[in-house]
Amino acid sequence: MATNITARIRIKNKDFEILVDCDKAISFRKQGIGSVENIIAIPTVFLDLKKGNKAGVKDMEEAFGTSDISKVASHIIKNGELELPIEYRKKMRDEKRRQIIDWLARNCCDPKTGLPHPAIRIENALEQAKVRIDENKSAEDQITGIIHAMQPIIPIRIEVKKFTIKIPAEYTRRVYSIIQGTKKESEKWLEDGSLQIVLELPAGIQLEFFDKLNSVTHGSAVTEEIKK
Repeated sequence: MATNITARIRIKNKDFEILVDCDKAISFRKQGIGSVENIIAIPTVFLDLKKGNKAGVKDMEEAFGTSDISKVASHIIKNGELELPIEYRKKMRDEKRRQIIDWLARNCCDPKTGLPHPAIRIENALEQAKVRIDENKSAEDQITGIIHAMQPIIPIRIEVKKFTIKIPAEYTRRVYSIIQGTKKESEKWLEDGSLQIVLELPAGIQLEFFDKLNSVTHGSAVTEEIKK
């Protein structure tokens, strides 16, 4: 069953509100999926939805430069506030929390040992530090503040290392599947047919990456860390 919610934006000291399908509005906002006509429950823009006060043509043209309902509604959904139900906000917050834990486990390490922290240790530190996750912000936008809050609990910092890797000619095709998803800075084919690449690896995936690389190349890849 569809859940209708209020989408709202404030422009020039006026609130503009529309009634929208919750799931469809979120999909449209995040991924541009769906048509506005199928998202809005009522093809009307309100100044106060609860009181039924409708926005006039002049109000919309002054605020949005148009009185076209679809264009106005699209702007409100993309840029305004979605009045999400409590259970939906909790679901989004839990998903964002998992994204942040995964990001920290992949990109951070213990500066004392140089080793990544297990996800469970990061999760416990978040609990102890009483970190508040904002479901409306991206994980990356919250990382700096979260790391700062966690540092009194566990030693942690972002750690990315750069490596030069030389891969013998007979293994280059098989290695491409391993380096997909990494940040490759440069690639150079050498005269003997081998491939030399420079890439950056977050702390949390370095051991796994080199285990796979050594397995595929039977230990013949030559790796050198580029010191800063």
